[in-house]
Order: sequence, then structure tokens, then C-alpha cells
Amino acid sequence: MFGRYLAKRLPYMMLVLFGISLLIFFLARVMPGDPARLALGPEATQEQVQALRHRLGLDQPLYTQYYVFVKGLLKGELGMSLVTKRDVSKDLIQRLPATLELVAVAMTIAILGGIPLGMLSALHKDRTIDQLSRVFAFAGVSFPRFWIGIMFQIGIAYTLGLLPITGRISGDPPAHMTGLYLLDSVLTRDLAAFMDSFKHMVLPAVTLSLSPLAQITRLIRASMIEELRKDYTIVSRTIGMPENLNIYKYMLKNAFTATLTVIGLLVGWLIGNAFIVEQVFSWPGMARYGVNSVLRNDFNAVVGVTLVIGVGYVFINFIVDLLYGYLDPRIRLKK
Repeated sequence: MFGRYLAKRLPYMMLVLFGISLLIFFLARVMPGDPARLALGPEATQEQVQALRHRLGLDQPLYTQYYVFVKGLLKGELGMSLVTKRDVSKDLIQRLPATLELVAVAMTIAILGGIPLGMLSALHKDRTIDQLSRVFAFAGVSFPRFWIGIMFQIGIAYTLGLLPITGRISGDPPAHMTGLYLLDSVLTRDLAAFMDSFKHMVLPAVTLSLSPLAQITRLIRASMIEELRKDYTIVSRTIGMPENLNIYKYMLKNAFTATLTVIGLLVGWLIGNAFIVEQVFSWPGMARYGVNSVLRNDFNAVVGVTLVIGVGYVFINFIVDLLYGYLDPRIRLKK
């Protein structure tokens, strides 16, 4: 049954990926400005510009350019970056682990903090803890991330000197295995690198996690309050079922199902919107690389970064669909 459900979802995912590649490619090609002229500078001759356009294939029809793009994509090539003069795929491989590690830690903080905070808020509705959590959720969604990051830098890093202000690591990075410094340092048993990278991770990860943490808190709170009003909850309390069993086994599971979709979307949103935090903390990630590519009209890099973000969204939503089908058999039967 679950295998059939998985087989039905895969074609939809492939179709969406094709649409994303098509849309991103053509949008990048209509960006204002001449990439070849920007790459060579204002002093380059027209012949030099035309030669670079021919080298990049920009003088070909759009459908031919798209065919070449897809052909290179299947080989793991995204074209040459006009800024770094390297294949964009190599740039992304170098920078993507930093962003993924930051997003993974931030999302872990958001989930581990948002779920219990939302539960406490719902179970103590309209009491002090509920009021405080609602104020925190409102602040977490409203305050700009760059402002929160700067306040952390001034208060915690600069004034108190407890944590580094910027960067990903101060000393030598751990031996490269995955590109994720925390994981690599654990795998290689490099305690010094782990502590160093962990200290650098704290402020940017907390800064990035506040908005999703606040949203998860609000969603869990609303879902748990709704579960508290349902008949099965009232009956289970009437017959004397242990409160912890009722909360964690039944109420939380049902409440978390509604939140699962939002968590999946938040992960994709963090990948695409981490550039502010990466810029504030000088984090060498993919999002920061993407912003610089847009400013310099490096269209191959823009396509590469946007494609990775789009694929991330599709893949995460695919995983969420599978989790839905696993947690709720009724969804598998409907689809």
C-alpha cells in the first residue's frame, strides 16, 4: 500500500522539477543587463564581449540554450560563473554544506523549542505562561532577523565576549568528509574543531531559528487547543486515562500532523532566506553567494542557486507527503 502511494507521488515530483528548471532558466535569461559586458567591464571592446557571449552560448536561441543547460545539468554541470570563473556546481558544492548545517541546527532549535512551548501554552491557556509565549511568538515573527543578529553580536559577542562575532570557525576546520563542520569534527573525533565550530554556530543558528520557532509555537498551541475540545479527549479524561499518555500519544500526534506541512515549508524557506543571517555573521554559505550573484548579474550562478532552493522545496514537500501517508493511513487510501 505504501509502495503504491510512493509510486504515485514520484511522477508529480519529476514534473514539478521540470517546470522549475524551465521557469528558472528563462527568468534568468530575461534579467536586465548584459552578463558578458558586466563580466568583462566597461573598457572591453565589442569584439571581446561578442566572443564571451559566443563562448557562453548567449548568442544561441533560447531553446538551444535550454537544451545545453539540461544536458549539462544531467552531467552535474551548471555552467561557468562569470565572477569566480569556475563551474557553478563546484561553487555550490563548496558553499552548500555551510548553509545546510546552519539551517539544520536552526530548524532543530525551532522544533525542539516550539513544540513544548506550544504545548505548555495550550495546556495553560490564558495563564501567565500562555501570555508570555504569545508575546514571544509575536516578537519572533515581527522583529527583523538582521536586527536580532546585530543585537546578539553587540550584546553577547562584543560586550560579554562569550561567543565569536562572525565566521564559521577560527582555527583549522576538521578533516573534510561531509563539509558539515559539526558532523565532521564528531566523525574525526576532533574536539577542538567541534567546540570552535559550535561556538561560531550558536548566534547565527539562534537568530535564524526565532521566526520558525515562533510559528511552530503558534501552530502547536492552536492545534492542541482544538484537540482539547474534541470528544476523544473529553472521554479519555472521563475514564481516567493517564494525562501524559493522552497528551503525548494522541493529542500531540494529531496536533503535529497539521504542523508538519508548515515545518516542511519552513525548511525550504530557511534555505532560501538565510542570506540575511549569512551576511550579518559573514557565514560562507550558498545564500550569501546567491545574493552576490544577483547583484553582479552572474546568471549561471543565479540559476544554480535558485534551482537548488527549488529542488529543496520539492524534495522536502515530497518527504512531508510520505510522512503524511505514513502517519495517517487514510491519506494513502484517498490517493
